Formats: sequence, structure tokens, C-alpha cells
Amino acid sequence: MGDTIGMIETRGFVGLVQAVDSMLKTAEVELIGYERIGGGYVTAIVRGAEEAVRVATEAGAQEAERIGELISVHVLPQPHPDLNKALPLP
Repeated sequence: MGDTIGMIETRGFVGLVQAVDSMLKTAEVELIGYERIGGGYVTAIVRGAEEAVRVATEAGAQEAERIGELISVHVLPQPHPDLNKALPLP
């Protein structure tokens, strides 16, 4: 599928669900996990080809802003193989 990961963090679960739904419908990416951080903050992680992840995270960010509170968006091309020790990556 690709080795780029994209992350979206929101405050509120509903905004994150809307963002993830939009990401999955917009581009060929795979949801690989989400993490509740505390204080209402939630982060979702998707994986795919770099351009697909960029398109997906942009779409997800727009939806998160529309529904709730977008905190952060980040795309990480070619993550180090050991990164899976810190993230919920399968």
C-alpha cells in the first residue's frame, strides 16, 4: 500500500470519526489505528502512498474543523522501521 503515514489529532471523538471517514473515502489509505490521549484528544493514523496520505489528511483536516476542533495534522514519509515501537502500527 505504501510506507507514508499520516496523523490527525482532534479534540473530541466525533470530529475524529468524521475526519477518518473522509480520509478513507477520499484516497486509497488504510486506517491503522487510533489513540485516545486524554483530555478529549484523539489521534488517528493512516498509511498509504505519499500523495494519497497527503490528500487524505487534507480532506480529514477540513472535516475535523467543520465538525469539531482540529489540533494537528502531520504526514511522515518513509518513517523509520523502529517507529512501530512507539506507535500502534500493525
